[in-house]
Amino acid sequence: MDIDITLENMDFLEAISSETRVKIISMLNEGPLNIGDIAANLGISTAIVTRHIQKLEKARIVRSENVAGKRGMQKICYLDMDMATLRFRSRSKSEDYYIHTIPVGQYISYNVKPTCGLASEKGVIGIIDDPRYFADPDHIKASILWFGSGWVEYRLPNYLLSNQTAKSMEISLEICSEAPGYNENWPSDISFHVNGVNLGIWTCPGDFGRNRGVLTPDWWNNQTQYGLLKNILVNEKGSFIDGLKMSDVTINDLNLVYGKDIILRIANYEDARNVGGVTIFGKNFGNYNQDIKIIIGYR
Repeated sequence: MDIDITLENMDFLEAISSETRVKIISMLNEGPLNIGDIAANLGISTAIVTRHIQKLEKARIVRSENVAGKRGMQKICYLDMDMATLRFRSRSKSEDYYIHTIPVGQYISYNVKPTCGLASEKGVIGIIDDPRYFADPDHIKASILWFGSGWVEYRLPNYLLSNQTAKSMEISLEICSEAPGYNENWPSDISFHVNGVNLGIWTCPGDFGRNRGVLTPDWWNNQTQYGLLKNILVNEKGSFIDGLKMSDVTINDLNLVYGKDIILRIANYEDARNVGGVTIFGKNFGNYNQDIKIIIGYR
């Protein structure tokens, strides 16, 4: 869910501004709890917990239901929101937009070197560290892919009509470096290209495996566990990553027009200062339950 930083979303912003409510969210991340259990864990009264839960429900972060227990009815609370992205730079109200998601295994071309591999939520696809298996027909089932250097390319849907002009493009994905096993201090210069134009380079600080990924399957052990959720925006002012300017490349430089494919390349080249590879996470892996998300704004 995208949350614009506006007065209209104060219910959500207020809900996460309380240390107690953040603790409740963290507790519910481990599983459902009743009001009494939450109160006992926090050392506060059930009446106070109920007020906190009401605020979290109003923000659609938590849901609850009444169920029969040994001592009558009890309210069971569940974490109802997997992810929210805070949007400081809101979309122009004069723009329309369309949203599409691309599974990480649905690349159309690649050139990768070991360490490398692919896996679905059920198991490894092919043989690890053999780039030939990036051509395996089952690559479309991948929920995670990784490579020590090189690139993968995705074809993005272009729904623009002949009388429409692209005004912005957003790309959201979970990504990190790729080290043998994992290494939290393993920088990698990852570049993003659209239609052959380099939007800029982001240096990922490492390959994260010390803590388990929230969604990472139980069978996946001793390897990369999760990445960082990065949000790339290209508009008429330039190219940005998480609000920080990467380059002066604007939406007009990308040639997003009716009838033309949109090609996204994600790369870590061998001549980069930090050749630390790339790991891309999709649904059912990592910390964020999403594939590569694309938003095209147009007029």
